[in-house]
Amino acid sequence: MQIVTEHQLEDRFGALPWAEPRAVVSGNFATPRRLMALFDAAVESYRIFALNAQAGIPVRPGVVQETPFVGPGMRDLPSLDYLPMRLSLVPHLFARARPPDVVLVHTSTPRRGKVSLGTEVNLLPAAIEQARARGGLVVAQLNPKMPYTLGDGEIDVEDVDLAFEAHETLPSPERRPVRDLTAAIGEGVATLIEDGSTIQIGIGEIPDAVLASLRGVRDLGVWSEAISDGVLELERAGALDEDRTIVTTFLFGSPELYAFVDANPRVRVLRTETVNDPVTIASHPKMCSLNTALQVDLFDQANASFVRGRIYSGFGGQPDFVVGALHSDGGHAVIALSSWHEKSDTSTIVPRLTEPATSFQHSAVVTEQGRALIFGRSQRAQARLLIQETAHPCARAALWDALGAAPARPGGA
Repeated sequence: MQIVTEHQLEDRFGALPWAEPRAVVSGNFATPRRLMALFDAAVESYRIFALNAQAGIPVRPGVVQETPFVGPGMRDLPSLDYLPMRLSLVPHLFARARPPDVVLVHTSTPRRGKVSLGTEVNLLPAAIEQARARGGLVVAQLNPKMPYTLGDGEIDVEDVDLAFEAHETLPSPERRPVRDLTAAIGEGVATLIEDGSTIQIGIGEIPDAVLASLRGVRDLGVWSEAISDGVLELERAGALDEDRTIVTTFLFGSPELYAFVDANPRVRVLRTETVNDPVTIASHPKMCSLNTALQVDLFDQANASFVRGRIYSGFGGQPDFVVGALHSDGGHAVIALSSWHEKSDTSTIVPRLTEPATSFQHSAVVTEQGRALIFGRSQRAQARLLIQETAHPCARAALWDALGAAPARPGGA
C-alpha cells in the first residue's frame, strides 16, 4: 500500500488506461466521499457501481450509475443502469459479466498489517479480488473514525494499491419513537420468534419495532445482511446467545454501535456470498427471516422493488433469505408491512400485483391488523387469511370481491 497525496491520486486516476472504467465504491452508509470526489474530478467518463447509494453519488454527463439495489442517490436517474439480481449472485456478476477496473473503499487505518472495510463489507471483497486479478486499481480512504471490524473485511495492506487519510464522520440514523402502528407489527412478528431462534432483520422502523419486542427472548442468534442499534440493545438485554457470533454484511447505527463493533470478536462482518447463501441460511436453527414490502397480493407475491412501474430498490437479499428460512428446521420467512399506505391512501394488500414480484411463498405475513400464517395453506385459504387477518378494514370488501368469495373463516387446507 502506497500512501499518496490527493494530487498524486488525481494524477493516477487521470492516467487510467480504460476509456470507460467501472469503479466499484463502498455503498450503503460507508461511501468514501472525499475519495469518490477525487475520482470524479479526474475521470471524464466512467461507470460507478454502488449498493444502496445515498445522496451525493456523482450525477453528471459521462457517468453511468450501476447497481442491483437502488438507493436514494441513484433513484429515478435516467442514467441508471439497474441490474436485476439477488445479492448472493453479484460476486458472479463481477467474475463473469461486469468486472471492476477500480475499487474505491472506505477503511480503518492500518492495524498489524491490515485495514478493515469496517461498516460495509458486503460485495467489496469479491470486487477487490476481481480487480486485482485483472490488473485493476484498489484505492482506500483511510479514516481513523471507521471501526476495525473483524471478518472478511480485513484486507492485507499489500492488496491495496494506493491510500490517503481523510477524517470523515460516519453517518448515523435519526432515532425516532416507535409508533403504535409499528409497535403492533413488531409484536406480531415477535410471536413467531422463540428461544434459540436465529434472526435476519434489516434497518428501519419495522425492524426496530421487532427487535424491541424481543428483549425477553433468550439464546437468539443473529445471521443477517444488516444490523443496527437494535441488535446492540438485544445484546445488553441478555437476549443473544453468548456462544454464537453476531454475523452481518454491513451495519448502520449510532456512534455507540460503531464503538461496540470495533475489534469486537462477538461480531463478524462477512462477505455477501457467505451470509446470503440460502444453503448456509437454512443451516441455522429456527431461522426467522424478516423482510418488508410495498405490496403483498392474494397469491402471496411481495413487491418490494417497484413503484408505479419504476424501480425503487431491488431484490436485495430478500429472495435469498426467504428461501433459506423456509428450508431451515423450524424456520419462518416473514413479510411485515403496514396494511395501508398513507401517502398514496391505498391498501398494501392487493388482489394481484401489477409490478414485478420480489419474493413469494412466505410462511407468514404480518401487519398491524394481525398475522396470516399461510405456509401449507391452499391458494383460496391463503387468500382468505390475508384478507381477514392482515388487510385494512377499508380494503376488505374489494378484496373479497376480487377473490369471488364471501367472508368466511378459512377451514381445512
